[in-house]
Amino acid sequence: MSGRDAIPPSPSEADYAREADAPEDIFTREDPVALFGEWLAEARKREPNDPNAMALATADADGAPDVRMVLLKDVDARGFTFYTNTESAKGLQLGANARAGLCFHWKSLRRQVRVRGPVSEVSAHEADAYFASRARDSRIGAWASKQSRPLESRFALEKAVAAHAAKFHVGAIPRPPFWTGYRVAPLRIEFWRDRAFRLHDRMVFERDREDTPWRIMRLYP
Repeated sequence: MSGRDAIPPSPSEADYAREADAPEDIFTREDPVALFGEWLAEARKREPNDPNAMALATADADGAPDVRMVLLKDVDARGFTFYTNTESAKGLQLGANARAGLCFHWKSLRRQVRVRGPVSEVSAHEADAYFASRARDSRIGAWASKQSRPLESRFALEKAVAAHAAKFHVGAIPRPPFWTGYRVAPLRIEFWRDRAFRLHDRMVFERDREDTPWRIMRLYP
């Protein structure tokens, strides 16, 4: 079977009829963060794994793009927060080009949210608090992993984990100096909802700066 043969065919009219619904009118909303919170809450009920998973797109100093899946760990009026090793590929790219795009795709809900904006590091207090909330083995792993760099063998990683476990023993595990959180401050948020015959709903919230009002528009599908 070729890769093309594995791609599902486009839905038929009967398929669309079976999947038709009467969704709520999202175009009356004025607060995109509140709307995102409602959609995320629904995703938590429906998505089998990681409803807070999001594609994170970054670019290096030359503008070459990169994308990977990460987990959203906080969201409020200030933005969307995730945590990582600052010396990882994404950490280095954000250090060179502090802007990012996010994409949430909830297949079970047939919904998608895209976010774009500047990125800044969270405060040391926020990073410390989140790091302390992680499982102990995850905290040890953060110290042991030279994220995104070449690894000679799985045994080398396990050896590094064992060494740090012995180092910290039963004591406190501080946050590594190379590990923190990043917050994407949204300047544009687009909500996408599947509708029959590819006539999808698209609603965009956009603003010039973090302290200016949102402009709201509907887009052609």
